[in-house]
Amino acid sequence: MTIAVTAVSGQLGGAIARNLIKSTASETIIGLARTPANAEGLGIEIRASDYGQPEQLRASLKGVDTLLLVSGMDAPDARIQQHRNVIEAAKAAGVRKIVYTSIQGAEEGTAFSPVVQSNRQTEADVRDSGLAYAIGRNGIYVEPDMEYIDSYKARAEIANSAGAGKCGYTTRSELAHAYAGLLTNDSFNGQTFNLWGTPISQAELTDYLNDAFGTSLTYREMTPEEYVADRTAELGDFLGPIIGGIYEGIRRGIYDVPSDFEAVAGRAHQSWADYFGSLTG
Repeated sequence: MTIAVTAVSGQLGGAIARNLIKSTASETIIGLARTPANAEGLGIEIRASDYGQPEQLRASLKGVDTLLLVSGMDAPDARIQQHRNVIEAAKAAGVRKIVYTSIQGAEEGTAFSPVVQSNRQTEADVRDSGLAYAIGRNGIYVEPDMEYIDSYKARAEIANSAGAGKCGYTTRSELAHAYAGLLTNDSFNGQTFNLWGTPISQAELTDYLNDAFGTSLTYREMTPEEYVADRTAELGDFLGPIIGGIYEGIRRGIYDVPSDFEAVAGRAHQSWADYFGSLTG
């Protein structure tokens, strides 16, 4: 079987491709990237695949049995058509199965909701494609909190609008393991799965960060409006409200729901004690 992974020059696509390379012996793994030169280090065949170029996509998907479609990063209205380009190219090229990396989130009422809605539309497009499929809904990546530790230290706190809400975080390496299962095990076909670890609150996250980095951070709850303004000032008018919308979803309990990770991956999601403990080793 030949498995193609899109966006392999990105963090999630690259993690999934590396997992497949290590864990599969009989399958051929092909990487797809808008700029192939950015993915040469994977040691597999890399084909040019721009979501906005249907003819190129059809050529790149020739001979592929199973396709991993990583959700694009463009604006919500643009990415729907881009994903449709990939789906239509897959059908034209004879691809048998699509696995789509979707997201969890509030479908209405936050600045992040348009992004969630665009993912739901692609989920529907995948289901209606006539191909075999499996869909994963990713939790929130925890890695950005590690990358932001210096800013947390400078403020001596973590401050956002999540309040007491719990979030089903995950890591790209854990998702890579789960998606390897969705790609190679047809018993998951025709289903949608929630993929994250045990939900934790911001106060719990703060404690884990303090243990891992030897800090004395505290957690401070902000109003949704305050947090959107804070993020917009740092990240701009597009991304700032989106980040604020994610934390509004956490506050509303959207991410505090059961996960299907163990059923898909064949083992439990890495515990947060183990994950944060590994950062100190």
